[in-house]
Amino acid sequence: MTSISVAIRQVLEATDPYAKVKAARAAARGWRKGAFGPADGSAMPDRPGRPAAPELLAPNLMPRRGKAGSQRARIALLHALAHIEFIAIDLAFDMAGRFGASFPDAFTSDWLAVGADEAMHFALLDRRLRALGSHYGALPAHDGLWEAAAETAHDPLARLAIVPMVLEARGLDVTPDMIARADAAGDVATARILRRIFEDEIRHVGAGTKWFEYGCNAAGEAPGFYWRALVGRHFRGSLKPPFNDSARRRAGLTRDYYQVLASLSISPSGEGVRDAEGLRPGQ
Repeated sequence: MTSISVAIRQVLEATDPYAKVKAARAAARGWRKGAFGPADGSAMPDRPGRPAAPELLAPNLMPRRGKAGSQRARIALLHALAHIEFIAIDLAFDMAGRFGASFPDAFTSDWLAVGADEAMHFALLDRRLRALGSHYGALPAHDGLWEAAAETAHDPLARLAIVPMVLEARGLDVTPDMIARADAAGDVATARILRRIFEDEIRHVGAGTKWFEYGCNAAGEAPGFYWRALVGRHFRGSLKPPFNDSARRRAGLTRDYYQVLASLSISPSGEGVRDAEGLRPGQ
């Protein structure tokens, strides 16, 4: 039986966005149906396939979105979110392919399901962009999120600590405000998409927290203490309030994890979705 690692590499190597979405859905569906054997620990690509557009810029060179509430600002926000979700497909599949052989098969199941969710989120956001006269790739973006994968490629607990438990958790903090602004602007379609993403991301952060705690227990590490050590070692960014404590708690990410680091106010970063985009891995 073919290892799921083969299908995961196909997802990661796909360059066309919709080819990546199609491959992600097919891999997750095949795994659920028992069409693949377990992850075999084979090497994953250092860098996933990327389309020719969007142009990738350094975070400090990203153009401003325009006047709040304008059509230009709305499209720029949706494009930024679509880019986050596109990169998140690869983050989830790389998690399963790179580390799945070291965990029970349920780990692979969880991260393939997360990757399929991210593919669906990307498709919804790109469809919304097209309804507004734009599309994914029409604006520049940056690659800061994949830097977190490169920084933690050697260590599954570091990857779990940084990607779902810092980067995705930040989305839980900022998305409710984006939903409220979409509702206030009468943009019902965007608000509906953001609500779907928000609920799914709680499960994604929950998967990260669950497997981080599993790995810590296996290694004899105290989860909260070890998480803070890994964040300090691999993350160059801020953990700053306001936090959506209730959503984080639903994901199992309690204040015991992050409140101490937040009170230290390490390396301030931007706000809103720029914060979710611009979080940087450590050196």
